[in-house]
Amino acid sequence: MKFRKLILTMASVALISLCLGPAMAADNIKIGYIDPLTGPFGNVGDAGQKHFQYMVDMINAKGGVLGGKKFEVVPFDDKISAKEALVQLKNAIDQGIRFVTQGNGSSIAGALIEAVNKHNKRNPDDPVLFFNYAAVTPAFTEEKCSFWHFRFHAHVPIKMDAISDHINTRPDVQTVYLIHQDYIFGHSCSAVIQEMLKAKRPDIKIVGDTFHPLGKVKDFSPYIAKIQASGADVVVTGNWGADMQLLVKAAKEAGLEAEFYTFYGGGLGGPSGIGAAGENRVKQVTEWHNNLWNEQNQPADKDFYVGFQEKYAVGKDERLEFYYGRIRTMMEMLVKAFNKAGKAEPKAVAYALEGMEHDTYYGKVVMRADDHQLYQPMFISTMVKAGNDKVPFDVEKTGLGWQTDMRVETETTMRPTVCKMKRP
Repeated sequence: MKFRKLILTMASVALISLCLGPAMAADNIKIGYIDPLTGPFGNVGDAGQKHFQYMVDMINAKGGVLGGKKFEVVPFDDKISAKEALVQLKNAIDQGIRFVTQGNGSSIAGALIEAVNKHNKRNPDDPVLFFNYAAVTPAFTEEKCSFWHFRFHAHVPIKMDAISDHINTRPDVQTVYLIHQDYIFGHSCSAVIQEMLKAKRPDIKIVGDTFHPLGKVKDFSPYIAKIQASGADVVVTGNWGADMQLLVKAAKEAGLEAEFYTFYGGGLGGPSGIGAAGENRVKQVTEWHNNLWNEQNQPADKDFYVGFQEKYAVGKDERLEFYYGRIRTMMEMLVKAFNKAGKAEPKAVAYALEGMEHDTYYGKVVMRADDHQLYQPMFISTMVKAGNDKVPFDVEKTGLGWQTDMRVETETTMRPTVCKMKRP
């Protein structure tokens, strides 16, 4: 009899666990992470997922949001394909996920924005909210702006404005070569920088304007040969992921002397790809880099950076760098937005985000209500020798680290928008 009671008790406990387990998991606020996790850009997507997980773990350890709810990152592999991204969005929605994030590939972001808009129009009482952390085609917060889309990254004109301002301070730059990936983002980069250089430095000659297939070029040496032949003083590129790594690697091997102004030179694999050849020659425009804490006396940021490296240590000769400062900003703002909304409901969270101001270690950022574009301080920095008082940290064990050349204040980055937001 006692044995039978024990069996019944154990069965009851198991049944309760089965019932409560899914309920407790469902109580988490799930964010669908839709990015490449396999293929040529799989390492970039994996790094982004680790950035989000690092932030989620910190937030959850501090009590989460809404009185104890926890964030959960749910990964979906889009294989850098817009078609696959739409399949994964549907999978996320079918799993009850109503908050999604993506960043790698403007063609994919555009497809997701359109799909989210269609879903929300068909299901006004069950909407989905899209947080864009890296896709920077201007149209997403201009003519194609959507109430259901928020961008936490500086778009192309903001970044090119900073790059062209810096070039404008350099009379030694007389010739510029442009090389970009052949899709909507790359063409936007080319058009914007040409327009800005024409206005600020009409004396500069554009000696090349090249586009190459996204994620398909294995050997960039023919492209580097064209750059060498052009005699360009500087190269401007929006390349990212493997396309950035292979481009700078080919430049290094060919001994190209031109300087690089990049969007993503500090991205995963970029610094190690170019190595010592990048010293004093490779620049980037970003919202954060790994030596800002030293330049602006923010030791807590140093601890944050070191903590990420320790958590995601790779090996003796490799190191995963914290890179996406905007992911930290985004997650900190989401905590405030969910708590302000008082519930994990997409429309309420969207209204809470609109117009939000947030103080970061390096200044105030603003999510403009007009277009759902985040405006934040930007920095032009250069790869220089590290391991000294000015530049204590190197990147990817190259012996080189980032040092700020120019800071652009939040107010200066703000630009007019043609967005005509339609709100529910």
